[in-house]
Amino acid sequence: MAVKALIPLLITFVLGTLCLQGFNMVFQQIGEAVGAPQQASLITAIPSIVLGIVCFVYGSLGDFVSLKKLVVVGITLLVAGSLLGFFGNFFFNANIWTVIIARSIQTAGEQVAGSVYLVVATKYLKDSLKVIFFGIFTAGYQVSAAIGVFAAGFLTSIHWQYLFLIPAITIFFLPLLLHNLPNKTGNGEKVDALGFIIFGTAVAFITLFFSYKSWWMIGVSVLLFVVFAVYIHKASHPFITPAFFHNKRWLMAISLMLLLYLPNYTFSPLFNGIFVKVFHMSTSQVSTYLVWGFVVGATVGICSGWIVGKIGTRTAIIVAACMKILGFVLEIFCMNLGPFAMTLAACIYYGGGGFLYSPLVSTVLGTLPKDQSGRGVGMNDLAMNVSSSIGIAVIGGFMNSPALQAGSINGTTGLAANYANLFLLDAVLIVIALVVYFVFNKKIYAQDK
Repeated sequence: MAVKALIPLLITFVLGTLCLQGFNMVFQQIGEAVGAPQQASLITAIPSIVLGIVCFVYGSLGDFVSLKKLVVVGITLLVAGSLLGFFGNFFFNANIWTVIIARSIQTAGEQVAGSVYLVVATKYLKDSLKVIFFGIFTAGYQVSAAIGVFAAGFLTSIHWQYLFLIPAITIFFLPLLLHNLPNKTGNGEKVDALGFIIFGTAVAFITLFFSYKSWWMIGVSVLLFVVFAVYIHKASHPFITPAFFHNKRWLMAISLMLLLYLPNYTFSPLFNGIFVKVFHMSTSQVSTYLVWGFVVGATVGICSGWIVGKIGTRTAIIVAACMKILGFVLEIFCMNLGPFAMTLAACIYYGGGGFLYSPLVSTVLGTLPKDQSGRGVGMNDLAMNVSSSIGIAVIGGFMNSPALQAGSINGTTGLAANYANLFLLDAVLIVIALVVYFVFNKKIYAQDK
């Protein structure tokens, strides 16, 4: 029944991520269409914050409440956001905040499938199957991204509002999910709503800071984290105990994940920006190039479980990180060679992304006992999505900035140099992550047999 539940969950996740990738690719065009180009990155950044928070909430709740209830709540939100986004922006005056609010609601709903998928795989599959289904999961992500760039390119040439409707069809999977998901899960403890609210709000403020650059937001976030630390020491049944954060192996592993996923959302808009602003192509033309990167990522993702079994988790993480670094660096120099060369570099980058997820998630979750697996999944998703949203907020803010246009190592100037320098920054971030892994990997795997 677990495997039967994983299939519709994966399809639901694919459709939701398809929508996310579509908006991620064309947020600049949408910002221009609604008259707010300077705030365009918020179309991706704010829903990404929401995504990080609900990933954490859904995953953590998997230790306490029924997965069926989570799925019902999630799909209800997804459909509501889809309808608001389409009707609110298609038939009425479109504005950036209608787009952001609708995408935030939609995102809050669509992620339920991804979180429940990971909780089910972690709790109910034997170890030999987990890494395989983690690989299938990231392959689904890459497939959805591939379809998403096509959908974005096609629909922006008609009406971008139709992007909102794509994941709404997942409501038809609800009966099948309710039949196969377990009625009960977790330990039956009362849900710590107050703890979730304090922690989620703290995360939201620290991520918003990177979009608005308002230092008071950092102050509020720090204050809320202090309140949260005091709270979990005093509360009778906090959803997460201080002992969870005393797990040094987990802290090192999650730090690695934060660094590796920081530039995760930046590749697609940078690639799109070069093709549109430098090569003067339409977004629909760009999608015919970028899609091959996602196809390669999906193919590698499907095979990643088998490959990791052959070469080992540590080697797999190192190889995947090096592929991402190589992809970023090659994009800088392939810019002078044209679209085809840049597409080959994109294939290397997305191949690394497809290969990285399975061994990295397996590593992080392997530092936790099984009764904390839901909270581990939640923290993983929180780390990946909040880190990625910070990355896109920072990089997105520089995409049209003159600050980096003076020159680049590939000899270009202007917008081309700006994009090249941002690719270089992304590569440096992954190099730092790889250095951290070399320093900590023996301690991370210290208790593995």
